[in-house]
Amino acid sequence: MKKTILLLSLLLSFSAFAETVSFGVKGMVCSMCAQGIKKKFSALEIKDVSVDLDKKLVTYTSDKVLSDAKINELIKDAGYVVTDIKRK
Repeated sequence: MKKTILLLSLLLSFSAFAETVSFGVKGMVCSMCAQGIKKKFSALEIKDVSVDLDKKLVTYTSDKVLSDAKINELIKDAGYVVTDIKRK
């Protein structure tokens, strides 16, 4: 029982440090675009990345904080332009 409570406490404290970031990506039009963007973030060990092609929106949740400049750099390297970064 104590181990379970400790494990739950650790999980809750982890999620308290996680940040959800959403941003638009101009020029992203197909599933290959989405895969390329996901690959850029997975190289930084950010695995929870979702891409909405209809809204041209990328969202990820991670305890690893990326600056706006780093996000812009990753997306520019993939051949796209970032619009409107939002953090929660």
